Amino acid sequence: MTPVNDDIEALKNRISSGETTARAVVESSVDAAEKLNEPLNAFLQIDRNGAMTRAEEIDKSLWSQNGDGTSVPALAGIPVAIKDNICVRGMQTSCGSRILGDYHPPYNATVIDRLLAAGAVLVGKTNCDEFAMGSSNENSAFGPVKNPWDTSRVPGGSSGGSAAAVAAGIVPIALGSDTGGSVRQPAALCGVVGLKPTYGRNSRYGLVAFASSLDQVGIFGRNTKDVARVLGIVSGRDTHDATTAAVPVPNYTAGLTNDANDLKGARIGFPRSLFGDGLDTEVRASVEAVVDVYRDLGAEVVDVELPNAKYSIAVYYIIATAEASSNLARFDGARYGYRAKDAPELRQMYRKTREEGFGAEVKRRIMLGTYVLSAGYYEAYYGKAQQVRSLLKEDFSKAFESCDAIITPTSPTPAFLIGEKSDDPLAMYLNDIYTVTANLAGIPGISVPCGLSSNRLPIGFQLLGAYWSEPTLFKLAHAYEMARPFTERPPICVDN
Repeated sequence: MTPVNDDIEALKNRISSGETTARAVVESSVDAAEKLNEPLNAFLQIDRNGAMTRAEEIDKSLWSQNGDGTSVPALAGIPVAIKDNICVRGMQTSCGSRILGDYHPPYNATVIDRLLAAGAVLVGKTNCDEFAMGSSNENSAFGPVKNPWDTSRVPGGSSGGSAAAVAAGIVPIALGSDTGGSVRQPAALCGVVGLKPTYGRNSRYGLVAFASSLDQVGIFGRNTKDVARVLGIVSGRDTHDATTAAVPVPNYTAGLTNDANDLKGARIGFPRSLFGDGLDTEVRASVEAVVDVYRDLGAEVVDVELPNAKYSIAVYYIIATAEASSNLARFDGARYGYRAKDAPELRQMYRKTREEGFGAEVKRRIMLGTYVLSAGYYEAYYGKAQQVRSLLKEDFSKAFESCDAIITPTSPTPAFLIGEKSDDPLAMYLNDIYTVTANLAGIPGISVPCGLSSNRLPIGFQLLGAYWSEPTLFKLAHAYEMARPFTERPPICVDN
């Protein structure tokens, strides 16, 4: 038995009923992580001892109960992988960078505390682009993650390790972070579901900051219902994070039955201008086929306009780099992490530490951000970008007056070859063209697999919704899954 064979609810029920044990499930997951890490490089740390100890504790707790299933935690014994920019007490948090050295945080991120309170077992920390800056996972200081569908190709980034771990069946659920598409884009390229919640839905406490007005903890899963269940566990107001909203957390799995939902009355926005130049023909055909499925399920498809979306990449790479320049100033070798040797003077130590500790892409973004914040350029670049960001938010608000969700591709292409875009940063940045809009506007987005290309590479579509509309996105995504289930498995997975 392996974790991929069941969804979360079925796994939990098998554990709580005594049909299997948390130890057996977790051991299967850890074994798979260790076996498949050589071809995939998805994990930077696998915590066998910690995971097995916790699994045994959960089994003892369940044995001591009176058989009342209602008291079993929602994720009892469920193995979970965590992106290595989310703090877990006692486990490494490198952010895929050498500058953090052997940093082990003395505290948990809020989302981690909530997972643990629900009975989850943390299997390990997953590889990622350095400080979450990248669309391919090639920027990790510890080598690229490889796509389980084709190891010559990228898994997407920056949360590629988490996406690959779920796609390969190592864990049923993983956490990532999404600043400009870093959950949704790798979800699409690896053939899994990926959610970026509304800004303020999840706490960012314990998430190492890249761009604070854009970052959100996101969730990977094999299906929408599992992702919805985990969102309900980790969401909500947190006194450690002033940006979390005091908005009630609903039952996200309510109404997600095994039958396709009746979508009569649902309206799906179709931004025709986003299906033009630069979009792979197979991706376009797959997403347009999804639109037809929604029509067959009773939804109305309406044309919508997002006139300022064409500026989104430029706006994103001004705002994100500006905030990164500010956030990453703290990594100077003075307090923790890597410190350069042979630097007798303080200023020299700062310069040498950052030069040696940061990778090329992080340096590029720090320099871009510092430039757009500098005297004489602040208003021309950063100030103007914030104005266009406001216009983009208004575009979405107007569009959602006529629809419940907007459908787009998640990525303009299927997974590309490792090294294919490494020497062309602009081409790499354009890979985020469909995802950065949600982060700029603060709205939720979900990516759902919808088929394979002629090269047997996954293709995903994206649903974007208004603020706090995650229940609507889950209903629409789940309805599609029931109508067109994605059952293909990659060549590298626990089933093979």
